[in-house]
Amino acid sequence: MIFENKYIQQRIEKANTLKDAGYNPYANDSKRNTTIEKYLNVNSDVAEMENKRDEKRHYIVSGRIKFLRIMGKASFVKIEDESGMLQVYITRDNLPEGFYNEIFKKNIEVGDIIEVGGFPFVTGKGELSLHVDSFKLLTKAISPLPEKFHGITDKEIRYRKRYLDLIMNAEVRKTFQIRSRVISLTRRFFEDKGFLEVETPMMHPIAGGANAKPFVTHHNALGVDRYLRIAPELYLKRLIVGGFEAVFEINRNFRNEGMDATHNPEFTSIEFYWAYKTYKDLIEITKEYFQYLFEHLNLPTLLPYGDLEVNFANFQEIPLIESLTTVGGVPADVTKDKERIIAYLNEKGITVKPGMNLGQLQGELFDEFVEKKLIDPTFITEYPVEISPLARRNDEHPEITERFELFIAGREIANAFSELNDPIDQLARFEGQMAAKESGDDEAHEMDSDFVEALSYGMAPTAGQGIGIDRLVMLLTNEHSIRDVLLFPAMKPVQEENTKEDEE
Repeated sequence: MIFENKYIQQRIEKANTLKDAGYNPYANDSKRNTTIEKYLNVNSDVAEMENKRDEKRHYIVSGRIKFLRIMGKASFVKIEDESGMLQVYITRDNLPEGFYNEIFKKNIEVGDIIEVGGFPFVTGKGELSLHVDSFKLLTKAISPLPEKFHGITDKEIRYRKRYLDLIMNAEVRKTFQIRSRVISLTRRFFEDKGFLEVETPMMHPIAGGANAKPFVTHHNALGVDRYLRIAPELYLKRLIVGGFEAVFEINRNFRNEGMDATHNPEFTSIEFYWAYKTYKDLIEITKEYFQYLFEHLNLPTLLPYGDLEVNFANFQEIPLIESLTTVGGVPADVTKDKERIIAYLNEKGITVKPGMNLGQLQGELFDEFVEKKLIDPTFITEYPVEISPLARRNDEHPEITERFELFIAGREIANAFSELNDPIDQLARFEGQMAAKESGDDEAHEMDSDFVEALSYGMAPTAGQGIGIDRLVMLLTNEHSIRDVLLFPAMKPVQEENTKEDEE
């Protein structure tokens, strides 16, 4: 049973004692009139007063008990709400007769949520506190809080029981407050630029918009399978065909793939599409976007990230093939020859999948020798057409596309390109992807005939981009696991993990 623990049973007994004494341990009539942060800010002048107290000011604050030191006739309690921590001073003589000894001392514990009223004063140690003259229990916590909260084992608890993590660690709450702020600022930035926020389906008849393995579900009413969205791209571009010229969606995507420090099966990104623009315009708006975030989040241009220091005043642009040599150290005569690339990779102990074309092999070189070295913000441009099925070919060099990916601190943050709007070329690209799928590539793009038909009605020259919100927040908060910026990351079942530990 969930409540068999003896400490929980003791707390349940105390809750029942309170009920018997006429006190509701789950009251719903809070009279709070300020937050802890506001209380501390408004009363910061009390320390300058002669007697360091002001009984004319009266406040009611609420919060969870994080520390409790009970003495004979008085107690010090520290309570915490979302905004901060406050010390309150509770005395026997300032509460109703018998309450302090019979109710407070015997039944109130760390973890309980209380409401206290009183006036501001400063203790002998110089701490602005609240001198209590009224006390109400709002919520009795029947599960005790953990005493310690660190280490590898506790990290698993943090992810599984995020509510405990948030209770015990104010820095974690700060990370998710920043995440919320990033999403809000992102929305405001694009709206101010004239983009329209839209919503597109999350269940797709075709898994399209990216090369990824989808989750499959079943639509009972229609009697057909559907795929959870791996990307909103093809729907957003249909809107450009329909006449909207600048759209964006902050969206949840789902990819049935591996999990590691930077990948979670469901993730958040923003995708935006801009008619009459090219990927070069997207490079400029991306720089503006980062400047906007840094200004509003009050972040330094030189941003620490683990042992690294990322210089956001130093955006660079490098063509992919050039980066293989200048950054990755791959000999120039290797980078444009399929057989030489295979030999080079084999020499380095890297297994090459059968049937990979030249563009895919160049992408493999980049992944292995370049990506991790891109610390300052770097736009890698001119991707091979073979690994860019939705990007527009370069008019002068049709073997490459007008595409970039943005890398920061060795990780991809954004992907963008001038969109392919030639329906004949798009059909041929889809057919090439279908051939790759038949050859065993389960991440190859599906044929989307309706999208090709939409393009046949004419899509204005357009540029589109996706930015990974999760990885962006990791970067801005100096977190190194995607689990630390997701409130509820995907986890293996507890029983499965316990079995694995037993085997080890």
